[in-house]
Amino acid sequence: MRKKMIAVLFGGCSDEYDVSLQSASSIIENIDSEKYRIIMVGITRQGEWKRYDGGIREIQNDSWMNHASCVPAIISPDRKTRGILVFEGGRIEIVRIDVAFPVLHGRNGEDGRVQGLLEMAGISYIGSGMLSSAMCMDKDIAHRLVSNAGIKTPSSMIIDTELSDEELEKRVLKFKYPLFIKPSNGGSSIGITRVSDRCELKDAVYDALRYDRKVIIEEGVDGFEVGCAILGNGSPMIGEVDEIELSQGFFDNIEKYTLKSSRIHVPARIDTDTTGRIKETAVKIYRILGCKGYARVDMFLTKGGEIVFNEVNTIPGFTSHSRYPNMLKGIGMTFPQIVDELIRSATQE
Repeated sequence: MRKKMIAVLFGGCSDEYDVSLQSASSIIENIDSEKYRIIMVGITRQGEWKRYDGGIREIQNDSWMNHASCVPAIISPDRKTRGILVFEGGRIEIVRIDVAFPVLHGRNGEDGRVQGLLEMAGISYIGSGMLSSAMCMDKDIAHRLVSNAGIKTPSSMIIDTELSDEELEKRVLKFKYPLFIKPSNGGSSIGITRVSDRCELKDAVYDALRYDRKVIIEEGVDGFEVGCAILGNGSPMIGEVDEIELSQGFFDNIEKYTLKSSRIHVPARIDTDTTGRIKETAVKIYRILGCKGYARVDMFLTKGGEIVFNEVNTIPGFTSHSRYPNMLKGIGMTFPQIVDELIRSATQE
């Protein structure tokens, strides 16, 4: 039986480029070589696409693009090709693809752009579609849709035009501090600032505007963050609910990847009834936003037991210590089983 060809896309023009390299390394290492063949396609920070035939270590230390095997490669938009065009030695090689696995966190990878390219090319891929990816990436749109379905979201407002300091301060008078200033489109907590008073507001907004033209200002939720890993489509598998325990500040970019002053508990330290409500809410959000394949749904649990939606990560971190695989490990799945199930679900569509 012919082995299916899996194209793993990694890197990308994104502030989350480094995270993509680590996630892709773990996924490549755990794809069953008895069942699948792999073609690795790296995208540099500058947006150059290259086929790569080297080892995982070079991906992990970001020297992959200097490997002798690297040659230019692109996804062909021609649906008859259904594959990748590799440019080598003055000729073009066509590599047919059965399934693409975009491991591209953040902009230009998780926001629907690559998904749209793959759909034009007629190539099946793992994860949410173009529209769903774009909606989940935009926190403002995701919150509006989820709120309209009756699920609570943080009190918030959008800044998408230039405001004077006085106008900005007037706009936030209705909110209670602390406030969280975020790029509406972004991930890994990059560009997010926790603001405790109005003196910090202006700089925080300007910082967020470095990453997106639309900034969301959210009122802090008095509670702690919980997450839910979902795998599949019609009747998806649901991992253990996890809980982020913070000793200070918030779960920013540094804490997410170092856990210097925080801990992640799997399963969360909550009762069975609350766990069930969180899972039910997570699946509802997953469906409202049209997700498929897999996603991590993040929510807050207030002191009064209320569930408040935070965000959906359609391409969550996928290292051996990342939250998403660890939540599924909590229900007995191994890392190779998770990867295999993702590929299987995409090939069955």
